[in-house]
Amino acid sequence: MPYPDLLVAPMREDLVKLGFQELRSAEEVENTLAGRDDPTLVVVNSVCGCAAGNMRPGVALSLRHSTVPPVLTTVFAGQDLEATEKAREYFTGYPPSSPSIALLKGGDLVWMMERHQIEGRGPEQIAQDLAAAYDEHVGG
Repeated sequence: MPYPDLLVAPMREDLVKLGFQELRSAEEVENTLAGRDDPTLVVVNSVCGCAAGNMRPGVALSLRHSTVPPVLTTVFAGQDLEATEKAREYFTGYPPSSPSIALLKGGDLVWMMERHQIEGRGPEQIAQDLAAAYDEHVGG
């Protein structure tokens, strides 16, 4: 059963106000991610307290880096169920994890940060890992 809209609205807003496009259906995910050449960040947002509570500010900090993906997207685990399931089809080789962050290029996964890499880490550490991924896969 999905989380109530009222509960997740502020968590959604954290990313939307940064310019993230919410993908709320499997069709939106497919239309946005399939074969897209531009590097695309996909944030699997979640209600999960500490991990998601540090992930969202970490993502925000990472967008201050000199190189960032041109396409920013998000799905919400536990609410947009079909969209999240469809997005996870792109995360080949990784089990479902929320929150998590993926970087796609040409529709293929090139970098992934799973929940266990987010938990117990502060926003600055998460942002540093993201910035390194942006440098490797987006810039240059």
